[in-house]
Amino acid sequence: MSLSVPPLDVRTPESGDGGGGVHPPEIGGGGGRDPGDGSPDYEKRLQRARIGLICGVIAVSMIFAMLTVVFFGRQTAFVLDAQTHRYVRMWVPVVLPVRILLWNTLLLLCSSITLELARRQVAQQMVLEPLRAIVGVDAERRLHAPWLAFTALLGIFFLFGQWLAWLEFRSHGYRASTSGPSPFFYVLTGTHALHLMVGILVLIYAAVVSLFHQTIEHKRIVVEITRWYWHFMSVLWLYVFALLWFAK
Repeated sequence: MSLSVPPLDVRTPESGDGGGGVHPPEIGGGGGRDPGDGSPDYEKRLQRARIGLICGVIAVSMIFAMLTVVFFGRQTAFVLDAQTHRYVRMWVPVVLPVRILLWNTLLLLCSSITLELARRQVAQQMVLEPLRAIVGVDAERRLHAPWLAFTALLGIFFLFGQWLAWLEFRSHGYRASTSGPSPFFYVLTGTHALHLMVGILVLIYAAVVSLFHQTIEHKRIVVEITRWYWHFMSVLWLYVFALLWFAK
């Protein structure tokens, strides 16, 4: 006697079926963007900002490269003296306000350090930001050193020191119309000061962003880009100072 067993119908449940389908777990919950997931366009915004920074740095470098070429061209130039009928150099040695320039260099280097501390502070805040979005968990709130304000203040002191250097340089009788390295002292230091003002304005903007509680991603992008621009300004100033020092 044989027993007939009906065949079993084995079906793999499909994801998304109305009844007993197996649904994969969703990350972030609810299909929305969880505060801990971070801004999806943060990396794109940072990349665009970096490209803009690179273009700006290249443009500034080209300006100072052209000034350097003209600088050395004037330094090695000879003119014909109408009285002696000989070729003489018009490059007259000058006395630089070295003490003030050294203090200005120290201020600018210290400002690079404070800006680096500001970047680390913002990076730490960005890491702790998702904890504030979790119910019942709040990140430790404490007073933070205003490194951005310190950096902007040191930058302003640097500009004030450059103005004092101009006054001392002018007190020795060196004018912008004087032949030799005198015009280049005003042009090189003045051009650098103008570009440094841009960095100071961005630092002030970053401080205002933090006061009005803008997104931490936006603040970090501003600080990150300003950091590299400021370090570039510091290195550029060392180049300008060395150029004036060895060609005086």
